[in-house]
Amino acid sequence: MKQSASQTIGPFFHIQLAKAGQNNLVKAETLGERIDIVGSVLDGNGAIVPDAMVEIWQADSLGIYNSQNDPRQAAGDPNFRGFGCSDTQSGEFSFRTIKPGVVPFDEALNQAPHILVRVFMRGTLLHAVTRLYFSDEAEANENDPVLSQIDADQRPMMIAQREAGDGRPTYRFDIKMQGEGGMVFFEP
Repeated sequence: MKQSASQTIGPFFHIQLAKAGQNNLVKAETLGERIDIVGSVLDGNGAIVPDAMVEIWQADSLGIYNSQNDPRQAAGDPNFRGFGCSDTQSGEFSFRTIKPGVVPFDEALNQAPHILVRVFMRGTLLHAVTRLYFSDEAEANENDPVLSQIDADQRPMMIAQREAGDGRPTYRFDIKMQGEGGMVFFEP
């Protein structure tokens, strides 16, 4: 009996799922500090993955998610959708968004400003989930109840670095999928 070669799903994410404009989460009326996030998805050898898709979801500048799961949703910014996606066809993903506010963790603790990140790419059957924290939020990052559970030598991979430049703040967040220097991922 002959066996056929195995094949993984994709690569089709960037063709069907990422549509133009879905990487812009803000309107003129959106509250908060506008920022750009840029980065590349890298394979285990450090090569750019040109056919991945990156999704982000985040709280608004008040720390409120546009989700029925957030009991404070009604008090959130109605001009911020909080979700976006970008492909990596150019070698990089990019998002225009706002810097999220502090989100409660429980009755006593707050989470540092962060963005939830999901990566879809060839060779994977499940998406990979991580978080993006901000380099200019060092004190909040130090006290974040989720980030503090990550090994200290792995935390820097989860922190987007603010880049010098004119105008809008830009944060670089490269995602190495595996190997030395690989991203910390959570169970989906």
